[in-house]
Amino acid sequence: MSQPPSQQPPQGGFGAPQEPPYGAPQPPQSPPPQGSPDQAAPPQGPPPGQPPAGPPQTPPSGAPAYGYPQQPPAQPGYGYPQQPGQAPGPYGQAPGPYGQQPGPYGQQPGPYGQPAPGPYGQQPQGGYGYPTQQYPGAPAPGGPGSGGGFLKNRTGIVVAAALAVVLVAGAGTWFLVSDSGDDDKKPVATTSNDPKPPSASPTVDEGDGSGDGREGNDDLNAGRKPGEAKVAWLQKNDVDLPRNGATVYGPWFAGDVVAKAMYRGVSGYSVADGKQKWTVPLPADVCAAPNSPTADGKIVIGVKDGTTDKANCSVLQMIDLNTGKPGWKKSVKKNGTWDLLSDIGLAISGDTVTVGRTSNSNAYRVSDGKELFGNPSGNCKPFAFAGGPKLIAAVNCRTDDVENPQHQVQELNPESGKPKWTYQPPRGWEVSKVYSVTPLVVRLDHEEKKQWAIAALTDGGKLRSQLAPAKGDILTADCGSSFAIFGEKLEGCSGVAADANTFYMATKDDTSGTARTNKVIAFDLNTGKPKWDAPAPAERVLKPLGMEGGDLLLYMQPTYDKAGAIVTLPPTGGTPRTLLQHPAAAGRVENGFFSSKVVYQGERSFVFSTRVSASNDKEEREQSTLLVFSK
Repeated sequence: MSQPPSQQPPQGGFGAPQEPPYGAPQPPQSPPPQGSPDQAAPPQGPPPGQPPAGPPQTPPSGAPAYGYPQQPPAQPGYGYPQQPGQAPGPYGQAPGPYGQQPGPYGQQPGPYGQPAPGPYGQQPQGGYGYPTQQYPGAPAPGGPGSGGGFLKNRTGIVVAAALAVVLVAGAGTWFLVSDSGDDDKKPVATTSNDPKPPSASPTVDEGDGSGDGREGNDDLNAGRKPGEAKVAWLQKNDVDLPRNGATVYGPWFAGDVVAKAMYRGVSGYSVADGKQKWTVPLPADVCAAPNSPTADGKIVIGVKDGTTDKANCSVLQMIDLNTGKPGWKKSVKKNGTWDLLSDIGLAISGDTVTVGRTSNSNAYRVSDGKELFGNPSGNCKPFAFAGGPKLIAAVNCRTDDVENPQHQVQELNPESGKPKWTYQPPRGWEVSKVYSVTPLVVRLDHEEKKQWAIAALTDGGKLRSQLAPAKGDILTADCGSSFAIFGEKLEGCSGVAADANTFYMATKDDTSGTARTNKVIAFDLNTGKPKWDAPAPAERVLKPLGMEGGDLLLYMQPTYDKAGAIVTLPPTGGTPRTLLQHPAAAGRVENGFFSSKVVYQGERSFVFSTRVSASNDKEEREQSTLLVFSK
């Protein structure tokens, strides 16, 4: 099993490579408590003055805050190393801010970029899906918190403001940390010796289904031009919802069924024409759901244990999406008096569904509901998960200072819950989101400093690289706007994509011209540096959805006078090629979705509302919830 990285954070002052960083995470003098015998103590860095043994990377150079180099060469903001520097290495050549110990982040690209405005902005991701607009009155992003995702689900804009990263010859790399921009904060420089904790990194800004789902389709297809897709079906809300509306979970696909859950029901529809195939009424509100079902189309959702405001999200209900047949149902097992179940996060990997919440977790077999594992012994407890091909856990280790948490990232055996490896970032850095499971790309936040970074890990849990956008680039990702106090969901972000060696993200919209536009950036996962960028067509905005046949799949958002489209880019960059052009006649409806997510599946594109909310009953029942296009 690989050793967790050292806890020593990079050195260097707010962008000044030769001075200790302001607010840089302080490494503990002794390894933090481990959760199990499988977790080995983090390796110690090399003695001061000696080069760290880090991964073969060429750290970027850079300097001070907000991209303004103060000493060595300046670099892109938010931890995006741009050039190698010749400044004294914090990890071994100069007293490190982390207790003057050898830098843990050996030779890795700048951890968490530099401070930039609104670092805790919006985050995205989600296979082939990208949330577009936010519904009015959406819950605000979570506030600060520590210890297992307390008050953490936040919509974030990763800001890749100008960062300076200085490469110390043979001694590590300086990383600038991204900042929220709420106040006058300077970027934090840190160093690294081996793939360890990242430091601040790039800036990263229901119905009962009784209808046939085709109301108004004839008008939407009227005047369809050659080459345009057709509107396969349009669904409008037909459920009477509470005053504040309801979150829509999904969509999930199983065979020829597309399913979603909202308020007190789960329904499945034909992907071809939108006709309802089945519906499962529930006794209380749906309160949690995983990003994806099992390979054979089964899903487990969270349902409240009552209908009052004090009800907990503690009931699990399995449903076969192919048939709509409900399976097992059980209450989540509490792990002691302080196991709060007001919010939970669900994730599925293989035949396992995990239930995460602050400092607690359980896992059950999806097929029969048998409990597979619960909280491990020791001080380190998993509290949130990301599923899919692998089961990734965010772990919180109990410390003597709740304001300076110790988190870990682990890959777990989905049947036993045993860690396969453990990656440990420096104290203060908390695991926030998993943008991709394979390859593994995670976001870490520093609540106290309002800084964060994006790091790529190897299959063995070693730090592979940290994203280092070019100076001035501000990356965005949208992870929704759910407000959870005791539950954290690592997965489900949209607007990002990855293949084996490249990670793709879009920049924040540029509004300086007559209309919004942006670009997509491809990052080399082995170095963290940009490989290329592709500007969106004039006055258009592109958002990554996933990979399709080796190419990058993107959604070109609609405008007030143009419909959206599904386009692709080759892995080498270039000009977008249209895969599915949405009809102009449907542009107004497409552009009218609030808080939507776009999914491309089976040569169809699905524009899916993630929230239904309106000021009166009439508007509520007229709100479009799912718009499907096909060739």
